[in-house]
Amino acid sequence: MKKKVLIAIAIITSCLGMVSFYQPKDNVLTQSEKKSGWKLLFDGKTLNGWRMYQNIATECWGINNGELYCKNSNNEKNKLRADIITTEQYDNFELSVDWKIAPESNSGILYHVTEKYEKPYLSGPEYQIIDDIGFPQKLEEWQKTGADYAMYLASSRPTHPVGQYNTSRIIVKGAHREYWLNNVKVVDFEAFTPDWENRKATGKWKIAPDYGIAKKGYICLQDHGGGVWFKNIKIRKL
Repeated sequence: MKKKVLIAIAIITSCLGMVSFYQPKDNVLTQSEKKSGWKLLFDGKTLNGWRMYQNIATECWGINNGELYCKNSNNEKNKLRADIITTEQYDNFELSVDWKIAPESNSGILYHVTEKYEKPYLSGPEYQIIDDIGFPQKLEEWQKTGADYAMYLASSRPTHPVGQYNTSRIIVKGAHREYWLNNVKVVDFEAFTPDWENRKATGKWKIAPDYGIAKKGYICLQDHGGGVWFKNIKIRKL
């Protein structure tokens, strides 16, 4: 009996060890995700499905080891810079993105972006990504990771250390918006309400009349000096 128990424990331990070492493949959808309507936006090898904002010529975006990488302007010779957007536009969706950032770096994930203005952030709301601790300039709460930039603060910031990957989700369903960070909901708001209009009219976006008004647009990854990596970019329409 004792021998059987020991054998069973050994089998269970072995199985648990196999589970702990299992890592899902990057930039690949599971069968369950496919059935749920998820679509990959980045295949890990090419920029298929992406282009530069306003088709600006740039040398800052590249692909390495299955990661979409925006080169750091301080460390690499890249004078031609631009944000990158999807070729398809989206209205209601759930977006999931894995990202990591270099020390002192800044970026963001924008949505409902139009190409009416010189910069995407003048039209599309931004899920902020930044080195909250090491950024060389003082940051306000509305500038920190997970915030709806310059509009709604993140309730918490369960970020992993700089250089490690985080997972962010953005859910847009009509006026309702949710931002998630590493499986924690950090922002939840309704767009176009009196509160939303007041924040827009009295804050940074008072100079941008079309900010946030589009109900459909491009997904955008921001080049704010580079030093940011993305992978496992996937979306499903709601």
